[in-house]
Amino acid sequence: MKKVITYGTFDLLHYGHVNLLQRAKELGDYLIVALSTDEFNLNMKNKVCYFDYEKRKRLLEAIRYVDLVIPEESWEQKISDVKEFKVDTFVIGDDWEGKFDFLKEYCEVVYLSRTPEISTTQIKEDLAEADNEGGKNE
Repeated sequence: MKKVITYGTFDLLHYGHVNLLQRAKELGDYLIVALSTDEFNLNMKNKVCYFDYEKRKRLLEAIRYVDLVIPEESWEQKISDVKEFKVDTFVIGDDWEGKFDFLKEYCEVVYLSRTPEISTTQIKEDLAEADNEGGKNE
């Protein structure tokens, strides 16, 4: 069985996330998603999520491509996760290109292109703009 792992926050889950998860699953038989905890997002990524960890986890578990969701609690845990779960392939968006090449010593590393027209940041910006315009989203 070929195991694949990916990492992320997956807040305001959208079709770009689903595209990434589907393409990650196509690289193997079993997809593990390491989901950033609320504490990790706040303390290490300076992000506040709209949905808390348990809600984001539940959403990911409902996606047919995802086999297991584990907590991401630190930047450093990737090597131990790869070893513990006997991961064959590490997958992440290409905006991280080169940042995880150190994992090539332990598994294959694949950077997937993102769905260009969608991002959580863009959704948040669009919603804020619509709110500033009195609810109009033009």
